[in-house]
Amino acid sequence: MKARIPGGMGGGAQGNLTAMLREAQKLQEDMAALQAELDQREYSVAAGGGAVTVKINGKREILSIDIKPEIVDPDDIETLSDILTAAINEAIKRVDETNSAEMSKITGKMPGLSGMF
Repeated sequence: MKARIPGGMGGGAQGNLTAMLREAQKLQEDMAALQAELDQREYSVAAGGGAVTVKINGKREILSIDIKPEIVDPDDIETLSDILTAAINEAIKRVDETNSAEMSKITGKMPGLSGMF
């Protein structure tokens, strides 16, 4: 559907609006493609000096958790829990930071959008 602008708006207004709409549509397509790529990425994050490694994807889904046997102490479950929590939180943080940085490369081209993603 074409937008019709009254003649009193100036001859170039319709062309500018059309160009803006095209640019916005391309931005939306670029963002969707990038999000699909980011969702497929996998990250590996270690904590506790490498005693625990968490693998996560771009959708923030935990894929696996590797725990070195020497860190498992039945008398000190609290330390293992703390290391697991730190590893998972760091993995989520890495995904969020990467997604934000990659999206800002696209949205930074459009004034007013860079802080939205």
